[in-house]
Parts: sequence; structure tokens; C-alpha cells
Amino acid sequence: MSKKNNTDGFVFSTNKDFQFNNEDETPMESLPPQQQNLKIFLDRISGGKLVTRVNGFIGNESDLETLGKTLKQKCGVGGSVKNEEILLQGDHRDKVLKLLAELKYKAKKAGG
Repeated sequence: MSKKNNTDGFVFSTNKDFQFNNEDETPMESLPPQQQNLKIFLDRISGGKLVTRVNGFIGNESDLETLGKTLKQKCGVGGSVKNEEILLQGDHRDKVLKLLAELKYKAKKAGG
């Protein structure tokens, strides 16, 4: 979520006293599970493999990774957390929906 060197397209300045406004970004607070609005998709990737994708999580990266790890363990599958999405190998939409409901998250199936 945060960029190390965000210069917003800045290239050069003739002002000798110029300094970038490097504000330390505080980590985003995660919303409580009841306020999350998660969507569960089923995608087909190269080779015809199915992937269950969960997106819509609002919060910091560590909480998202913790949720992803929990879902992978409960489903007994591999997967990853990338680009603010949880990816699980295979079609596990029903199981993920049930697990998220048990964890008090608002979630629904999306897509086709």
C-alpha cells in the first residue's frame, strides 16, 4: 500500500532548499469484520485451473495475510495473498463463504 519513494512524477528542481514532503504513512487500521464487504469470485487461470479469489478487504496488509493464512489452513489448500486479494487453489467458494460467516465477516459470492 505504501510506496518507498513517491515523487509524484517530480524530476528536477532549481530550488536549492527544496525537500520532498516525506510523511510517514501510518498503517491503515483494519475495519472490524462486521463492516468488511468481501466478495468471493471463481476464476480460471492458464492451464484451465480454478482459483477462488476473495477481495474487498479494507485494512492493513498483516491482517489480510492472517485472514488468508486462516482460509488456506481451513480449506487445506495452497494459495497466496497478492494485490490486496486472497487467492486459493481450486473451487472453495461455499467453504470460504461459510468460514467467513463464522468469523463474522460480511461476504457474498460474486461473478458468474
